[in-house]
Amino acid sequence: MDKAMEESMLGALENVIDPELGIDIVNLGLVYGVFLDEDGNAGVEMTLTSMGCPMGPEIVQMVEESLLELPEVKNVNVQIVWNPPWTKDNMSRYAKIALGVS
Repeated sequence: MDKAMEESMLGALENVIDPELGIDIVNLGLVYGVFLDEDGNAGVEMTLTSMGCPMGPEIVQMVEESLLELPEVKNVNVQIVWNPPWTKDNMSRYAKIALGVS
């Protein structure tokens, strides 16, 4: 996968807003990696802010829907991982400012 496709996928994922925090999952640092094979099968490795996140299934569905809007993507597989664990250090400067985190 080329850099432009990776950027397109991450751009699409910036439309996925965490319903509880109001910030997109990319700036929150929840997306660890995106992949796309030659058949249009996309993969996303990501985490959630906590293991008990009640919005997890909704966020996964939003990820799938956002990536399927890209013409190159035919299928999406979202893998939730817990290692490395998410911390506020994963957040972009933008997300930290928006949430008032230092």
